[in-house]
Amino acid sequence: MKTYKLLFLLLIFIQLSCNSQQKKINGLSFVASRDKIDTTHTNSVLRAQSNYVALMPFGFIRDLSSPEVQHNTSRQWFGETRSGLLQYANEFQKNDVKIMVKPQIWIGHGQFTGHIEMDSEEKWAVLEKSYSDFILGYAKSAQEINASLLCIGTELESFVMNRPEYWSHLIKEIKKVYKGKLTYAANWDEYKRVPFWDEMDFIGVDAYFPLSDKKSPTVEELEVGWKLHKEEIKSVQKKYNKPVLFTEFGYRSVDYTGKEPWDANRVEGNVNLQAQVNGLQAIHNQFWKEDWFAGGFVWKWFHRHDKVGGVNDNRFTPQNKPAELVLRKLYQQK
Repeated sequence: MKTYKLLFLLLIFIQLSCNSQQKKINGLSFVASRDKIDTTHTNSVLRAQSNYVALMPFGFIRDLSSPEVQHNTSRQWFGETRSGLLQYANEFQKNDVKIMVKPQIWIGHGQFTGHIEMDSEEKWAVLEKSYSDFILGYAKSAQEINASLLCIGTELESFVMNRPEYWSHLIKEIKKVYKGKLTYAANWDEYKRVPFWDEMDFIGVDAYFPLSDKKSPTVEELEVGWKLHKEEIKSVQKKYNKPVLFTEFGYRSVDYTGKEPWDANRVEGNVNLQAQVNGLQAIHNQFWKEDWFAGGFVWKWFHRHDKVGGVNDNRFTPQNKPAELVLRKLYQQK
């Protein structure tokens, strides 16, 4: 009997230990395309060992001073709309892939969302109503599909800093219609100033931190580049006692990819497949074993896997590059 009791207690201990270890979010930022998707499009996500995808319906603003967010219109691609979100989520959930709903804003001519700022109180009021319609609509959709996470905004620093009372009220309204976990995707140079982390479940960071000025830095050199940034991230994490989530992270397969990792505009640049591999390995080495770190979403994954990436591509996607194999290996690790 004593042996059975000891075995029983051991099993309980093992179960409690396993339950205490939170599984990391090994996520991919999945493209909002013009097409519906099926298993031919989701299989590559499963092969990458991803357990989450970020689905990104879009709203559009004409320019930085325009207050109207246009969304869910017939002129948008299917994946950018509510119908697309629901269809994509259904396909992924068939395979137990969890969902973060991450509605995003696109500004005409690709202007940076962090600079959205109105020049009158009247325009601010219009923007706030318009953005509320946009985000609350997708909060309801997130609840409908039982999404695990909702990201309430992406890189909207000027909007957030200028209108803190609005954001506090908006979060309360979101929580009335969506009962899952919340985050906000702060830019890498914004996250320390976000005023509402205490109202979120995760401190969200788009982790395009500058790490190295070298043409092709090694894993070790990139890890050295992470040292100061990591300490600052940890200090914010301790202040709010919330887990950190990299709502976006990734590297282009290009020379100097660690210098300004956020730079998606320059098309030119010599292909450097190893630099992308090193970037993914370094960020994983630095963060994935930390208890306070929840995981992250690689930027970016396309539905037509056979048509993107490849060894001649210098863009962010790891698809059909050595980085895809490395990512698969990293995401397999417990």
